[in-house]
Amino acid sequence: MSQPTMQAPRNKAGEICALESDRLAISRRNAIKALFGAAAAATLFASPMRAFATPSATKETTDALAAAQKKFEEAQQQLDDLSDQFQTLSEELDDTIGQIEDVNGQIDDTQELIEEKQEELEEKQGELAHRVSSSYKAGDNRMLALLLSSESFSDLLSKTYYINKVNESDQRAIEEVAQIQEDLKETKAELESQKVELEGLKEQQTAQLQSMKDKKDEVQALLDGLDQDVKDLIAKRDAEILAAAKAEEEARRAAEEAAKQQASGGTTSIPGDGQGSSSAGNLQQLVVAWCKKTPSPGAGLCAWWVSDVFERAGLGNVPGNADDMYSNFCTSSKKSNLQVGMIIAVSSHSHTWAGRIYGHVGIYVGDNTVMDNVGYIRSINVDEWISYYGDIVTPRWGWANGNNLAG
Repeated sequence: MSQPTMQAPRNKAGEICALESDRLAISRRNAIKALFGAAAAATLFASPMRAFATPSATKETTDALAAAQKKFEEAQQQLDDLSDQFQTLSEELDDTIGQIEDVNGQIDDTQELIEEKQEELEEKQGELAHRVSSSYKAGDNRMLALLLSSESFSDLLSKTYYINKVNESDQRAIEEVAQIQEDLKETKAELESQKVELEGLKEQQTAQLQSMKDKKDEVQALLDGLDQDVKDLIAKRDAEILAAAKAEEEARRAAEEAAKQQASGGTTSIPGDGQGSSSAGNLQQLVVAWCKKTPSPGAGLCAWWVSDVFERAGLGNVPGNADDMYSNFCTSSKKSNLQVGMIIAVSSHSHTWAGRIYGHVGIYVGDNTVMDNVGYIRSINVDEWISYYGDIVTPRWGWANGNNLAG
């Protein structure tokens, strides 16, 4: 029984682009879940036998897939947690670097003030030294003259007090500048100590970031491996389901044929025989050879496979779905007209909802045998094919694209 075709006129590049766009629109974790669900849906709903039963993979495979899926999600969560921690630590490191930058600016400003106060101190010390030197050279005559010029004792006391105050003011100014300079040096030392602590914190945070990067790379590698494990297990599960479906399909077909023959009292074959493979021409044999070498493009893509066969044989693309091929190229229902390399199709059959819409198509390869794509490439007796798919419309055959390969 068939996997009915579901494709519109083909555009492989467009389909690949669409798939890539969909992949970028979801997270890797959701991509695996989507793949998991899509594979199951393709297997369970595209096959005609799904109306009767649900073949399944082995428990060992389904359990392994569930375990791999769980490990994948756990690794993904671990990677998400590391990413959150990495972001937080990056913000803390940025704050530390900002503080170091601010402290460096304060150190530079403090050093400028120290240099300014040093110049001021040197200037005042120079003025005082100049006065002392001048007084010494004059033998303190000016001070003495100033004192001797006093008109009274009270005047003498006033002038003596003034001279002392001038000396005290000079000395105090020098001491104040020196004290400011010392304070600034202490401030600078404190800032430099703070900078050392911040630099240590920066080194610590940088080391933590590197450690987290290494851990993130380790988890990412684990995640990539689990990703492939999940995909491989999905492929294994689907292969087992298809194998189970094939066995069930053969048993179901045999039971149906027996029931029909018992009810009708005879064969369901159309009278006559199709062309045998021994009398096929070169182009016909070329098509048969490519039928045997062309792999299945997937479940539900019977028309795609037929077109692939003819393209690989160098005979051009056969456009459309099975119903299109039926309408455009299949004109005969007489077995005597059935020749090797012809396509055989129905525009509708009742076994699946997709079959009712798109029908099914295969290629006659001689010796009463049809090859078609039902998720895998099978060979089936032409009378069985006709009996199974001919429940709504009459199965017909003809040359693809009207190209007579026997002529």
